Amino acid sequence: MAREYPIENVRNIGIAAHIDAGKTTTTERILFYTGKKHKIGAVDDGTAEMDWMVQERERGVTITAAATTCFWQEHAIHLIDTPGHVDFTVEVERSLRVLDGAIALFCAVGGVEPQSETVWRQAERYDVPRIIFVNKMDRVGANFTRVLEMMQEQLGANPLPLQLPMGEGADFAGVIDLVTQRAMRWDATDFGQTYVEAEVPPEFQDEVAQAREVLYESVAVEDEALLEKYLGGEEITHAELLTVIRAATLQGKLFPVLCGSSLKNQGVQPLLDAVIDFLPSPVDVPPIEGTVPHLASGGARSKRAKNASAEQDKVTRLANDDAPFSALAFKVASHPTVDKLVYCRIYSGVLKRGEVVYNVRSEKRERINRILQMHANKEAVCDTAYAGDIVALVGLKDTKTGDTLTDPREPILLESITFPNPVISIAIEPERASDADALEETLEKLMDEDPTFTVGIDKETGQRIISGMGELHLEVLTDRMIREFGVNARVSKLQVAYRETISALAETRGTHIHKTDEEGIYGDVLLTVEPLARGEGFQFEDNTDETQIPRQYVPFIEKVLEGAMGTGPRIGYPMQDVKVTLTGGSYHPTDSSEVAFEAAAVLAFENATRKANPLLLEPIMRMHITVPDEHVGKVIGDLNSRRAQINESTTQDASDTGRPSQSTQIVINAFIPLSETFQYTTRLRSMTQGRGAFTLEFSHYEVVPSALAPDVSRIGST
Repeated sequence: MAREYPIENVRNIGIAAHIDAGKTTTTERILFYTGKKHKIGAVDDGTAEMDWMVQERERGVTITAAATTCFWQEHAIHLIDTPGHVDFTVEVERSLRVLDGAIALFCAVGGVEPQSETVWRQAERYDVPRIIFVNKMDRVGANFTRVLEMMQEQLGANPLPLQLPMGEGADFAGVIDLVTQRAMRWDATDFGQTYVEAEVPPEFQDEVAQAREVLYESVAVEDEALLEKYLGGEEITHAELLTVIRAATLQGKLFPVLCGSSLKNQGVQPLLDAVIDFLPSPVDVPPIEGTVPHLASGGARSKRAKNASAEQDKVTRLANDDAPFSALAFKVASHPTVDKLVYCRIYSGVLKRGEVVYNVRSEKRERINRILQMHANKEAVCDTAYAGDIVALVGLKDTKTGDTLTDPREPILLESITFPNPVISIAIEPERASDADALEETLEKLMDEDPTFTVGIDKETGQRIISGMGELHLEVLTDRMIREFGVNARVSKLQVAYRETISALAETRGTHIHKTDEEGIYGDVLLTVEPLARGEGFQFEDNTDETQIPRQYVPFIEKVLEGAMGTGPRIGYPMQDVKVTLTGGSYHPTDSSEVAFEAAAVLAFENATRKANPLLLEPIMRMHITVPDEHVGKVIGDLNSRRAQINESTTQDASDTGRPSQSTQIVINAFIPLSETFQYTTRLRSMTQGRGAFTLEFSHYEVVPSALAPDVSRIGST
């Protein structure tokens, strides 16, 4: 079966922003205006199509990224609505990994908020071209110019306004297109389905003329031919202008800016036009790059050897139906009627129902039972998927998030997805012994779905420890266990995911030598450990030669040392930021083995880290608090008692915040230990009469003060 639309007419985009910027509300309008649904849903009353989970509708926040497909101007738009809450940043991360473009939403009142900056940096990491929609222009305190200035100052971006708002706040009446010089007003009686274009009102003409001059100048410098025409006073056509804007957008040099009010149904159709005009199709982005699998997963060779050959063994796949099949599994989800759904972005080739694909990580072949086109939690069965499509697959038993699926005859390994480590944990146990199996099965399913959710066993107490990105993250997951999977479980109080490191250099020898009448065991390792800069993780260096340790044993030593980082010498928390250098050793021609050298290496590592002045680390969160000025003294005093480091506090007057004039807001930015933030929502509401708000985002690890370190107990030991 041939594809319904050419690949040049495909757009794979996401909507990303700070919480409460209007992502889901905007998505609802997109679905309505493209004919995907016939009634607009609302987040507040739990009828938004993309917020389909019970927990999303109860809390009024997006928790999981939801995918859908809609059509606009003979183009297919594969759209992913992502969460704004920092606890669910994994959903944004894996979505941006597979998308070609994005709509970055900004609140016209709040501007660049903390999570706005986070998702912007995530998009930069994956080189995702973006267009910008300044939403909520109808709110009191909306300030379009201020939002543009914040983008330049805080994001280092180069926003390119293509529209101006006609008024702000209660005076907002529509938008002016700077390219066509037409004013656009929407009809409130038909939910904004129709709008009229007219001449620019006289009161805006000077502002429009000035903005158009800036627009043409900003675009002209991006293209030599256009610059010559501009400097020569020649007319620049509409088509020429859009062509250069599109090219600069794809290169990340310019970010077209539009504005409107999704809630009031104003400005969404031009946003859809901009998606078509400026965001890339799969053929507009560089071909996906990977490595040949037998080298990328070639056993336990040293990292140096892998890196040495990486450049030579890179391969690419064109976004073409005739190329060999390749896809990345970016999301795994539970399903009530099948084992699980695996969401995939198809980069090249064609996939048909019933075909067999090769999973490079597991080195297994799996058959595709069904191919589904998803619309939130609803699906439509299709027989074939093509390059550029985003689909859900049924029948993959051993596929996890980040796995590469390829043509078995011409495999390729695509870059996987990197996820942040969890920072908060609780102990969980089944209510009754009969619930144990159901709990284990449910935990496995949730780990498959969410790579930032982990499960471990406390070695001292034997308790199951579940870890995640924040209080809300674990609250939602435990709620799902009970209500969605029917598991009865008890959970403990929240605990911090501490880490350990070292602060000095130490050298030790480890030996594992044993002799019997029948056989001998001989392993002898000399190594040094030294601290790395915070966030560097684990590094290994081999300074030995063949006369000290045979080459075939070095990869096994490296692997076991990396595993030994899982248990620190001080309390037993995982270690980080340690460099291990293999400096010497000896071997026996017949008695040495992999096991012997592994045992010797672990012994040397444990002794060395104990001698290297081990330290306890705690997660530090970046906190952003908005509080009325009359309560700021109490809030700052409370933050100081919680060991917070206040970076800055700024004042926003009523025109910035939309608050009444007597309620000037103070914005406080601080770093605070995670252990000091539990139940902070209740405390802040109490101090501010319910008018304060805050967000938390993981920043880095710092050493626990020596006076507090003895009081830090093992997770689950209380």
